[in-house]
Formats: sequence, structure tokens, C-alpha cells
Amino acid sequence: MLPSRPTSEAPRTVAPEAAWPAVERSFIIPHLRWYICGLLFFATTINYIDRQVLSLLKPLLEKDLGWSEATYGWIVFAFQLSYAIMMPLAGRAVDYLGTRLGYLVCISLWSLAAAAHSLATGAFGFGVARFALGFGESANFPAALKTVSDWFPKRERALATGIFNSGANVGALVTPPAVAFLVAHFGWRSAFIATGLCGFVWGAIWFWFYRDPASHPNLSRAELNMIRSDDEGAPEREEQVPYSEVLGSRATWAYLIGKFLTDPVWWFYLFWLPGFLSRTYGLDLANLSGPLIIIYTASMVGSIGGGWISSALIKRHWSVNRARKTAMLICALAVTAAIFTYKATDLWVVVTLISIAAAAHQGWSANIYNLPVDVFPRKAVASVIGLGGMGGAVGGLLASPAIGYWLDWSGGAYGVLFVFAGSLYLVALGIIHLLVPNIERARA
Repeated sequence: MLPSRPTSEAPRTVAPEAAWPAVERSFIIPHLRWYICGLLFFATTINYIDRQVLSLLKPLLEKDLGWSEATYGWIVFAFQLSYAIMMPLAGRAVDYLGTRLGYLVCISLWSLAAAAHSLATGAFGFGVARFALGFGESANFPAALKTVSDWFPKRERALATGIFNSGANVGALVTPPAVAFLVAHFGWRSAFIATGLCGFVWGAIWFWFYRDPASHPNLSRAELNMIRSDDEGAPEREEQVPYSEVLGSRATWAYLIGKFLTDPVWWFYLFWLPGFLSRTYGLDLANLSGPLIIIYTASMVGSIGGGWISSALIKRHWSVNRARKTAMLICALAVTAAIFTYKATDLWVVVTLISIAAAAHQGWSANIYNLPVDVFPRKAVASVIGLGGMGGAVGGLLASPAIGYWLDWSGGAYGVLFVFAGSLYLVALGIIHLLVPNIERARA
């Protein structure tokens, strides 16, 4: 465990003037932290647009290129393998480079990889492009959550996380009609080129606008002091936290195991849901948009709602531990709706059940993402997020080929997969509670 601050140490108070560095501020933007959250939202939207294009084109590419379900599973495996390898390294790199430069580098890399899909001519080429995409995209969540820890006090972090994480749902929401339009008018390769270009535009805006709170020329004194209000009595370490300390914390392993068990469910929805709807209900690319819009709109509501629940409870003076775990329990119970798709046959009943489960997953994510932010000093947050992301990606890369082989062998029996998808969250919450009975700040 990271060592606790000795009880004999007098609490440190933050003098408002000391918290205000000598930076020229000619124009103050009220509530600037929420504009920063908006940038994170758009980055996550682009991140998920780039991920989802291939899953939407899967039925078309299976016919054109002769893929089996297992072949597609191995292409997804390439993305998740790279994601798993790079996640802990990406988190450490963001801690080292800083959020501004680290985010610019990662989105430039993944946008280039997204556009490179247009050059692929077979399964191997797509596998290489997916591997490169995972390499760059692995840094998105470590960088975004590090930004949240820098720009938001504890009582607002889950809500801010829920808002930027809802970009995943918006990305999945806007991709189907955009891809359908591009494929109809310019061919499938244009979809990869167009989505790749979006990331370069965002990177330019980010590098121009973003600064750390203490040095941002548009941040007011009052807002900076509010952002730093949690520092009272909790001095932060300014040096890098050794990996030995990070790996020795039970909270690290709670986060990693929680992500290992539940992230593959979201990968399943993202990468296999279009194929499920196409195969089971005969929906083509144009007709997939309606069900997917409903599912990912619900997911967006769930992401913001899940973050709002714990933030609202903390504002009502609940402890962080009680508020986070209550919100996660509500989401873990709601996600069991996916189990009932096993027997459902009507398209819109299935869409409703999956919508509830996907919304609950995103609400769960808004809270589990804040476990490292609640526990670790800022210099360690991205590293822990990276380790947890690795755990989630490892779970996904183990699941993807298995899903592909299962579907080939069973003739498309998706029902069993939805039973697993609805059952894992309660198990994950039990393990998290066992390892971290009380979520609290670890101080050096």
C-alpha cells in the first residue's frame, strides 16, 4: 500500500495567494474546467468513432473479403493486444510527458493508424492497422482521467468523468449514419480516412488551448482555489511515484481486476453488436442505425447519470467510499438486463434490454474510473489508469477469439454471451469491496 501520512503531521492549508502563480491573465473564462471537460468529451468521441468503423463494416467486409467470425475475432485481438501492451506504458508516458504533450502525441498516432485502415487489402493488413490503432488509443483514458484529477475537485470528478466518457456513446451514435453515407457515396475506404482526419483537428485545438490549471491564462483565481480545495490537509507528492508503490497497493489490483472483468463486456457491445443485429435480424448497414442510436443514446444518459449519482451523494456529505460503491451497485444490478436477451426474440425488446445494460455499464465506468483518482496522488493517476486499462484489454483480447470461435461453432448462439455480459459486474464489485473496503486518499 502507499504509506499514509503520519497522524502527527499538521494539516497543510493552501494560501489563496500562494496558489496563484505569476501568470498574465488578460481574459478570464468562467467555469473553464467544464470547457476542458468538453475537450475530453470530443477526444473520447473521436476515439470511439475510430474504433467502431470496422465493426460497422464487418458484414460488408466479410462478404467482400471472405472473413469468418474467427478471422474477425483475430483482427479485434490485434487491437486489444496492442492496447494491453501499451496501456501501462502509455499511462507512464503521460505522467512523464505531461497531459498537454502526451495527449497530442497519442491522438496523432491513433488518427494516423485510423486512416491507414484504408490501405488494407486483407485480414493481415487490417490486423496491422488495428494493432497500430490500439498503440495510440491506449493513452486516451489515462490522459483524460489525469486531466480530470488536475482540473476537478473530488466532489465533481465522477460527473466530469461521466460527461467525457459519454463521448464513447456519442461516437458510437454518430458513426453508423456517417459511415453509411460515406460508404454509399465514396466507398468503404473513405470512412477510415474521414474519421482519421478528425483527430488531427482536435489535436491542434488541444495543443493551442490546454494548460495546467496553475498556468492557464484564462482561469480565475476563485476557480483555481476551488479546484485545489481537496489539497487542504493532503499534500501532494511532486516526484514520480515508483511502480513498486503503485503495484503494492491493493487499490491498484482492485481497479485492474474490476476492469479485467467488465471491460470485455463493452468491447463485446462495441465490436460484435452490429454483427449480432445483422445476423439475427437481417439488418443491413443502413437499417442498423436505428437500434444502435437507441442503445448508445441510452448509454450516454447512463454515463452522465452514473457519475451524477455518486457526485450528488458526495455533495450530500456521504463518504466517497459509500457514494461510489452505492452508484456501482445500482449499475451492477441494472446491467443484469442483458441476461434476459437469452430468451427474447423481438428486435425492440432486445434493443431495450441491451440499452439498459449498456447504460448501466457506462454508469459503472464513470465510477470505477475514479477509484485511482480518489486514492492515488496526481503523479501516479495515469500510471494506475494504464495498468487498469491493460487489465481490461487483456480480458478483451482473451474474449475476442473465443467469441469468434464460439459463434462459428454454435452457428451464431449469442444468447450465452449476453448471460455472461450481465453477470460479471456483481462479481467485480464484490472483489473491489474485498480488496478496498474503504476508498480513501493514500498520502505520502
